[in-house]
Amino acid sequence: MERRNGVRIDIGDLTHRYTAKTPLTFEKVNIKAEPGEALVIIGRSGCGKSTLLHILAGLLEKTSGIVQLDGKDVTEPSSHWIMMFQAPHLFPWMTVEQNVGTGLRFARWPEEKMKKRVAEVINLVHLDEFAQNNTQDLSGGQQQRVALARSLVMEPDLLLLDEPFSALDAFTRATLQKDVRAISKQLGFNLVMVTHDIDEAVIMADRALVMAGSPGEIVHDFKVDLEDPRERQDPEVQAMRANLMEIFHQAAGVPVDSSDEEGDDTSQPDVELVGN
Repeated sequence: MERRNGVRIDIGDLTHRYTAKTPLTFEKVNIKAEPGEALVIIGRSGCGKSTLLHILAGLLEKTSGIVQLDGKDVTEPSSHWIMMFQAPHLFPWMTVEQNVGTGLRFARWPEEKMKKRVAEVINLVHLDEFAQNNTQDLSGGQQQRVALARSLVMEPDLLLLDEPFSALDAFTRATLQKDVRAISKQLGFNLVMVTHDIDEAVIMADRALVMAGSPGEIVHDFKVDLEDPRERQDPEVQAMRANLMEIFHQAAGVPVDSSDEEGDDTSQPDVELVGN
């Protein structure tokens, strides 16, 4: 697959509320990102981080402000920016190849060209030996790899991730985190992800944005300046994790628990990071 150039993301004074009678979800959010950059947004339930992601994907209308990719307003979904959800949403009666090629078939790609692209992407996500398997026969991690391949086959400039690894076991989740970051850097596209896992933010992000408050706002922009590949037990990774944990707890107004500093699961139990 050809290397992409990524996109310049410009979100300015972005405000959202679901109806005129409901409270603001978030207010005057400002985010900028350079082409190829990986952003991870973390925050407590209700701060609006998933809503923000849906607006960036063109799936939800903003109330006010600007959302632009390379200077163009985002008003609807596009094959240039693709979103992955917590559930892979595959066609269980189809093979891996057929699922991955769905978008290309809708775009009416020539058969031979489509087969070549699908094979390249399946190889990229390490599913060659399962290409002819029905997706219902795969593990949860393998199914998410199929969903990733289906997203990458369209050669997006931006991949949006709405906690896609949260339901997976720890080993599979850690492997996919490293693989997705590696693929994004190899192909040059942007990542924007929301997560409840601070370890995940440190492993995947170039910058971690801490979102807090009601209405929500970006309260800290944390640069994750680490070399790749990143290993959780690396002292530099652990130090970065501790710094981000402290920043998050300060933003949330909750004291840092000693168990948070020592364990791998940052979402347990005193601070609930799961949700919007």
